[in-house]
Amino acid sequence: MTTPTSPFTKPSTTYDQQAAILRQRGMHVDDEESAKFYLQHLNYYRLSAYWLPFEISHNPHQFHPGTRFEDALNLYVFDRSLRLLALDAIERIEVSVRSQWAYHLAHQHGPHAHLDISLAANPARWHSDSLKLTQEVQRSDEVFIRHLRATYSETLPPVWAVCEVMSLGLLSRWYGNLKPMPTRRAIASIYGLDQKVLGSWLHHLALVRNISAHHGRLWNREFTITPLLPRAKPAFLKSQFQPGSRKLYNALVIMLYCMDVVSPNHSWRDRLLTLLDQHKIPVADMGFPVRWNKLSIWR
Repeated sequence: MTTPTSPFTKPSTTYDQQAAILRQRGMHVDDEESAKFYLQHLNYYRLSAYWLPFEISHNPHQFHPGTRFEDALNLYVFDRSLRLLALDAIERIEVSVRSQWAYHLAHQHGPHAHLDISLAANPARWHSDSLKLTQEVQRSDEVFIRHLRATYSETLPPVWAVCEVMSLGLLSRWYGNLKPMPTRRAIASIYGLDQKVLGSWLHHLALVRNISAHHGRLWNREFTITPLLPRAKPAFLKSQFQPGSRKLYNALVIMLYCMDVVSPNHSWRDRLLTLLDQHKIPVADMGFPVRWNKLSIWR
């Protein structure tokens, strides 16, 4: 990381000035009052991530001819809806994996298996995750958590209770640190996946979930943490992914596949396709392959 060499000298600007700056850079602002309304409530700096794809030059800033403020706003509205859709799928996947994690730990290793350090592949990580789980339990105001803590002597409630207050990130870490391979495989088998692939997917979905929950730009993001792609289990799935991609497409395939498992009668696929169609989004920027809509996962 380089050491900063100069102070920040840019002044703050009014909404009128912000609209004028966009015009100077070549953006059409057809309805100035509407544009100033969105600049007021969405923040110029936040919206700038959505008009960046329309720039022909970044230094100096200049937009492609014909770029309209409504084009950037459409992209913003699409991304917001996409985040909510992603959160909907990830919530249902998370609840399912929590349930399987608790069920198989309890039945194969006892109701308080999460207190058994011998089940951890990495004891140091187990200690760290146990501390985080304890903190999440202590922060919880759920009646059933208060009852179990007040009634029983164990340091944490049984696994089927604590799973209800675990974050997806912590669930991912706990599954990834689970040493008994039969237990890992039993959980992954519910989803027809190799245990290593499931662990990777949980890690990746936790990242997507955090970006979405904190209102980050999702649609064309390049992810630093990418999911493992299945090789043979299930047989059809490998061909549905885009190998080597760091874009959102592979995460959407993961969500679709998992939704088909955990909620067979879902409408999530149709809602996503409708969203893409309504906003006329360039899906190549999201990592979609050519002829993606001919793949079986989308049909």
